[in-house]
Amino acid sequence: MKTNVYQASNHPTGQFKNYLIGYFVSILLTLSSFFIVTNHVLTLNTAVYVISLLAIGQFIIQIVFFLHLFNERSPRYRLLVFLLMLSIVLILVIGSIWIMTNLSSNMSIPKQIQYMNNQGGGF
Repeated sequence: MKTNVYQASNHPTGQFKNYLIGYFVSILLTLSSFFIVTNHVLTLNTAVYVISLLAIGQFIIQIVFFLHLFNERSPRYRLLVFLLMLSIVLILVIGSIWIMTNLSSNMSIPKQIQYMNNQGGGF
């Protein structure tokens, strides 16, 4: 008779208590970041760092409590697929931010005026 690995080892994956813990911690992290932004509790730079840390914490909570990614014993194929997906998302996000920053700095009004003046036309 074939038994499930999680049932045979009393693995905590999928227990209702774990879902509730993950849910309430996620709600707490979300509400704390909302409170920081709406009430202007911290300065702008500090708030960005704190909210980034809260987002990373939220990400870890989602992975551990809802995706059960680090609870499996073997094989680690899901972890490898997750890491590949994470690297692709990071490449897309960092590349998009890089492109937008480059466009913002190169397409500003003073640089356009300077370019037009150097070409012999302009204002």
